[in-house]
Amino acid sequence: MRGEPARALTIRELTRLIKGKLEGDPGLQDIWLRGEISNFTLHSSGHMYFTLKDDASRLKCIMFASYNQRLPFVPKNGTKVLARGGVSVYERDGQYQFYATAMQPDGIGSLYLAFEQLKRKLEEEGLFRPETKRALPLYPRTVGVITSPTGAAVRDILITLERRNPGVHVLLYPVSVQGTGAAPSIVKAIREMNELGAIDVLIVGRGGGSLEELWAFNEEPVARAIRASAIPIISAVGHETDFTIADFVSDMRAATPTAAAEIAVRHIGELRQELTYLERRMAGALGRGLAKAKERWQHAARSPYFTQPKRSLLAQAERLDRLKETLRYRIGAEQSRAQERATRLVGRLQAVNPQQQVIHARQRATAAAKRLELAMGAIMRERTSRFGSIVKQLDALSPLKVMARGYSLAYDEQEKKLIRSIDEVQPGDLLHLRLTDGKLVCQIWGIHGEEQANG
Repeated sequence: MRGEPARALTIRELTRLIKGKLEGDPGLQDIWLRGEISNFTLHSSGHMYFTLKDDASRLKCIMFASYNQRLPFVPKNGTKVLARGGVSVYERDGQYQFYATAMQPDGIGSLYLAFEQLKRKLEEEGLFRPETKRALPLYPRTVGVITSPTGAAVRDILITLERRNPGVHVLLYPVSVQGTGAAPSIVKAIREMNELGAIDVLIVGRGGGSLEELWAFNEEPVARAIRASAIPIISAVGHETDFTIADFVSDMRAATPTAAAEIAVRHIGELRQELTYLERRMAGALGRGLAKAKERWQHAARSPYFTQPKRSLLAQAERLDRLKETLRYRIGAEQSRAQERATRLVGRLQAVNPQQQVIHARQRATAAAKRLELAMGAIMRERTSRFGSIVKQLDALSPLKVMARGYSLAYDEQEKKLIRSIDEVQPGDLLHLRLTDGKLVCQIWGIHGEEQANG
């Protein structure tokens, strides 16, 4: 029998030795595994415990909460995935297992499942509600474009923007639109475009492709960056039949990159037509306003107050006569009522028949009658004075009164135009002079200006 070994390993020491070997092998610390999830458990701590299996083998796996919080989908039993991570040993059980740091669905079916899960989650949070959509600017001066600098999409966008309105400025932010680094690149571009503060609308997108190629626009960070943007965003991902999460959360969805450029910028020809239409409307409004003003002026010029001022004054005089008659009627009526009241008082006194009261009543009635007579006299004098003053004013404003002081009016030969200056006539012209009692027909023999007349 051989002798005992110098030192025997404990189970713990052996487990740690194997663990060190596994963790020290670079080929086992950053690998991708393909398999189907089974025995999935989401612990209250947030850690995920599951088994990855294929047709021949099974491997226990764990994904800590610090890693799985960034997953774009919720793993379930039967989901086929690609998991990234490293191999190590769980010392308590002496069993090796896989520690996942990243995971993504494997295949179209799993990708569609992740798409539907994220879509449902964001929809429940209200990120797709129409009332949260921002209106696109009518006349953008600067358009930001976030896309690949080498794809056909950027060429289509730039050509369309240049064709529709060459005066619009375009700011291109080149990003990766597919692969593992695409989503962070797009999120960074949206954030930095907002920080510039000089962009009116953003176009975010790429050309068409498969679900895997478009997956960057289905990731949650991109969706939240679009919703948090202060700049309105047009999503232009894929072709008409392709829909992404970015399409649902953006302010406007365009079927293609070319359509996005057409939505973002109005055609300069349309703007010119609109300006021409507005110019015609403004000219028409001004013309109608001037026509109405001219019509009001002509109506005022035809008013009797301007064409026949004497008739207007006569109308006022007639109104004054009616007021005078009304005043006389009211004074007479007041006198009658006063006399009736005096008569009633006398009758009441006579009915009582005390001699002294009758004397006092008569005295009061006499005094009241005198006051009434004085008041009526004052009213009559005031009304008569006002009437005389108005008549004098009318007489002073009468054109005939002016002509009676020695003035005359000179008209041309047809008696249609009143002559106001010597520049309006010349020697040999016939003039009609209108006087207070008739008219003279005169011929001009000479014309002398003011200076010649004074000289």
